[in-house]
Amino acid sequence: MSAQPPTERPDVSRATSDGFVRGLSEAIGGPLGAHAVPPDSRPGRFWTAPRIVMALACLILALSWVQKSPCMDGNWQKNVQYTRYCYTDVLALYFAEGLNEGKVPYQDHPVEYPVVTGYFMGALGLPVHAYGETHPDINQGSWFYNANALVLSLLAVMSVAIVLSLRRRRPWDAAIFAVSPIVVVTATINWDFLAIGLFAVGLALWAKRHPIWAGVFFGLGAAAKLWPVFILGPILILALRNGRLRSFFSSFTAAGVTWLLVNLPVMILWHESWLRFFRLNDERPIDWGTFWYIGRYLDSKWNTGTAGDQGPFQWLSDHIPELNRLSYAMFGLCCLGILMLGLLAPRRPRLSQLAFLVVACFLLFSKVWSQQYVLWLVPLIALARPKWGAVVAWTVAEIGYLAAFYAELIGAGGKSVIPEGTFVLASTARFVTVAVLCGFVVREIWRPELDVVRESYGGADPDAGVLDGPEQPWITGLRRTFGLGPSLEAPAPPPPPVHKDEAAAPIGG
Repeated sequence: MSAQPPTERPDVSRATSDGFVRGLSEAIGGPLGAHAVPPDSRPGRFWTAPRIVMALACLILALSWVQKSPCMDGNWQKNVQYTRYCYTDVLALYFAEGLNEGKVPYQDHPVEYPVVTGYFMGALGLPVHAYGETHPDINQGSWFYNANALVLSLLAVMSVAIVLSLRRRRPWDAAIFAVSPIVVVTATINWDFLAIGLFAVGLALWAKRHPIWAGVFFGLGAAAKLWPVFILGPILILALRNGRLRSFFSSFTAAGVTWLLVNLPVMILWHESWLRFFRLNDERPIDWGTFWYIGRYLDSKWNTGTAGDQGPFQWLSDHIPELNRLSYAMFGLCCLGILMLGLLAPRRPRLSQLAFLVVACFLLFSKVWSQQYVLWLVPLIALARPKWGAVVAWTVAEIGYLAAFYAELIGAGGKSVIPEGTFVLASTARFVTVAVLCGFVVREIWRPELDVVRESYGGADPDAGVLDGPEQPWITGLRRTFGLGPSLEAPAPPPPPVHKDEAAAPIGG
């Protein structure tokens, strides 16, 4: 029997391709040997790698529920929500958004979130309130939190399953997402897994070559949180490289129409409530832990912050419209850089690589970077760069930031825990580690031979979907304009024409 070609060979051992995992594998005897029987191939074996990853995901989400348990009763005395790291917007906003009084989101109260999140809050909150009216002995806040935690956990498990389906040859990559300590402490801080789940379904549909349906779910995701629509930028870059713009426009149109349809009822009936989300984001000042916050702190070391004695970040803090424009401009410049990288790279970048870069750049230069936003990056880095060493360093920085953030919240209540400089240091570590991850992804786009996912898939992009095809000749022309060689995917030049006399001449004549 002839051996399978490299493009069909599954990756049976992460320990042989990742130095960090290889080191850990020494605890159980070292990496799988070349002549060993792959565990997943044993007939009748139940605990295959994908099932182990799914079981671990369920365990991590159960631990997340336990970790939040001190806050479930809503009796947040003596800063328990911060000292136990169990704060959650889900429980707090049940009361702040009037759900405990039976108020319908947008109709009776202007909700600060996009409409799909508002619908989700109402769909779970109003039945809890109605049941609580006839059963006054229940803790409505606790019931609401647990209902949300259950649904969000199911969405998280579904998202892990989709990452597994996208990496069938590399199932252990999904463990970067499934077992992340970040998920333990942030899974139910807010409703981010609603957007993540919708985005994951859209990405799976795109990989299965259903661009219109993918656009529908990207549009739904954008109507829950803004960031899922950013995927359309990377799709456009890849469509430009192989000329299949029709697929991009199909997905773009489907996303836009879907977003409009789910927004339209609230937009028409309760327009002022619908505008609440947009106005809040327009008016919000510099948030804790952001690039702008770090800069303002550094300014304070040399300037008092009073009129006439302000550094640039202090000035921006007092001029929010200018801050907004500069933040958007810096994100736009990042997107322009990602566009040029995607077009000039020697091989067509993978979709998840570009998506990670866009979302990460949005966070790096946004004026708001809430602690749960890190969840947006976890599944993307598992798909874009599944190497554990840098991910572990980033995870440590994120957990350190969360600890410093809660300490700063306690300090804001009048009880000093850490100096502000310590919080700024933790914020800087988070910023730097995300930027370093971006640098690693850029390097592997520019040097595709370093990309372990390409290695497992014979150089292909398993997420490309309809964009997996030959490259346009103009890409090589663009690269040569910048002094680069031909693309690795450039079409082969046509053979030189053969003259009739040469064709008729006898060999050796």
